[in-house]
Amino acid sequence: MKTIDVVMLTKNSERLLRQCLTSVYENVPVNNLIVVDGYSADTTLDIVKEFQERYGNVILLQDHGTRGNARQKAISKVKTDWFMFVDSDVILCKGWFAKAERLMKDNVGAIWGIEIWSVLKNMKILGLFERITMKIFESRGGTHDLLVRSKAVEGICIPYRLHTYEDSYIKTWICKKGYDVVPAYEPYCIHYRPENVWTIEQSIGLIASDLKLAVRRPQLIFSYAFYAAIVLYQSLLHNFSFRKLK
Repeated sequence: MKTIDVVMLTKNSERLLRQCLTSVYENVPVNNLIVVDGYSADTTLDIVKEFQERYGNVILLQDHGTRGNARQKAISKVKTDWFMFVDSDVILCKGWFAKAERLMKDNVGAIWGIEIWSVLKNMKILGLFERITMKIFESRGGTHDLLVRSKAVEGICIPYRLHTYEDSYIKTWICKKGYDVVPAYEPYCIHYRPENVWTIEQSIGLIASDLKLAVRRPQLIFSYAFYAAIVLYQSLLHNFSFRKLK
């Protein structure tokens, strides 16, 4: 089995990092784990050190800049024909790479496993969420668990200003190179968004950010409105549960 480099951006990521990295090493043949850390002040670097001591293949970089700059820095360290972006708050499904490998055709530049929000795993609307998430990815991309052909990003220069939507830039670049970017229901990852995302204040921020993109891409207005409804519902549920505990 071929090995691949895995890129992960971290900043105060201790909440789920150990479980995330465990899922990476169990389900992906890792050549090097390239971590770009934003000078974490929690135990993130201690957890990274644990995996370096266990596997001996961690490359640690630190960067004060944007996510776009961090991804650019990581790409420059990739040595394998394919590499993978994995977010530090996701858990990869069992057999992630084996499932993705079936999609690695000559014309494919990247493969994305669908991102499923952990709070929706057992909800009836999961099927609708997945269809809408696919539609959003086809328009703007995503790097939650993105397998990339290194040749497809040769020469890429992600604008430094892109702290968000750098995933859209990467997807567009790959497509302009003449490659297909393939979204898949299998493999997939479970995205464990932090608890503070479901507060009213954070929810409004998320909705505002998403609607900003929807305004530029009117075909996504319904999709982002659906996301907004989920975010509001979860924030109200979180607020109600918090009050009951008090």
